[in-house]
Order: sequence, then structure tokens, then C-alpha cells
Amino acid sequence: MHGEPVRPARHARPREVKQPERHSVRGQVLTALREALLSGELAPGVVYSAPALAERLGVSATPVREAMQRLVSEGAVETVPNRGFRVAECSDRDLAELAEIRLLLEVPSVLETARTMPPECWESLRPYADEALAVADHGDRAAYADADSAFHRALLELTGNRQLVAIATDIQRRTQRRPAPAVRSLRTEQLLRDAADHVALLDALRVRDLTTVERLMRAHVTA
Repeated sequence: MHGEPVRPARHARPREVKQPERHSVRGQVLTALREALLSGELAPGVVYSAPALAERLGVSATPVREAMQRLVSEGAVETVPNRGFRVAECSDRDLAELAEIRLLLEVPSVLETARTMPPECWESLRPYADEALAVADHGDRAAYADADSAFHRALLELTGNRQLVAIATDIQRRTQRRPAPAVRSLRTEQLLRDAADHVALLDALRVRDLTTVERLMRAHVTA
């Protein structure tokens, strides 16, 4: 493994928790592995064994395997029989195809909802946008991925279509694997631009400026 050891999320310290519940450890491990994927610590094309990752995380191999299977379902890693898990590579074509699917699913759904939704209802999403801005300012890509997902999920939940929310959330999570700038200041700048799109989108939705809503969503999804 390259770089610093994989660590659980800052709020999660499995070794300090006395007899943690199984689902809690699994969640902590999943968060830690997602952070390692986003940071590049788990490198594309490299195969990692569950026991080796478990040793670094200070947990048993079982929750690591369970978390990795979840990441397999999200397309982040691939199972390599008798060896472990290979971090999947995300090509420009993959990202373009995912963006196309998001455009087909999210843009018309939000526009249709905006035509009938009372403008003040969009203000319920303001805390999500504010949180994304605050996290982006710290340049923490893994934390921003969670905040970004929360905003988009809350946005689509207003459509009332649960299946749309589930599918779009999965696709959006896959798009977060795009490469990030190596320089921290540039990475932070990129995250701040992305977070600012959320604020601008809510402003346009609040005044029911559908032309601007569509333009912002298309630019945001394909950025």
C-alpha cells in the first residue's frame, strides 16, 4: 500500500470502542476505505487483500470483506479470485457515460418538480449546501464526497420518487472517483467551485428560473 496507512474516519476509532456492534465496525471500515480510495492511497489497478487491509485498520477481515463487497456493488473495486480486490480504474469514457445518465435522470426530474414545488420548499436544502461549502473550504475530498452526496440526495428526494433517488445516488457516488488535482490548493478550489454550484442552483430554484436551473445542472453534472 502506498502513502500513509489507511485510517478509519476521524470520528471512528475501532480499537478504542469496547465490544462495538458489528454494523458499527462495518460502517467505520467502509468510510475508511472510501476515504482511501478518494485520496488515492488505494491506487487504481492495485490488488489488496482483505487480511492486509484489516491489519492496517485494526479490525478482523470479515468487516473489511463486507465493506469491499459493498464497494464492488458501487463499481469502485473488483473481486480478484484467491487474491483480494483490485481498485477499479475510472476512464474518461466511464465518467462521460455516467454524466450522460445523470443528465437524463436528474435534470428533467428536478425541472418537473420545480414547476409545481412552492419556492420556499427549496430552502429546506440550504443547510446541505452550507455544509458542503464549509467542508470544501477544508479541502477534504472524502468529507466533501459525503456532503455532496447528501445535497444531491436531498434534492432528488423532493421528487418523491424513491427509485430515482436510489439509482441516482449510486451513479453519483461512482462519479466521485474522478481524479483530483495533486496540489491541495487546487483541490480545494475545485471543491469550492462545485459547492458554489449548489448555492446558485437553490437560488435559481427559489425564484423558479428554470432556464438557469437547467443550465446550472448540466454544467454541474458534466464538470
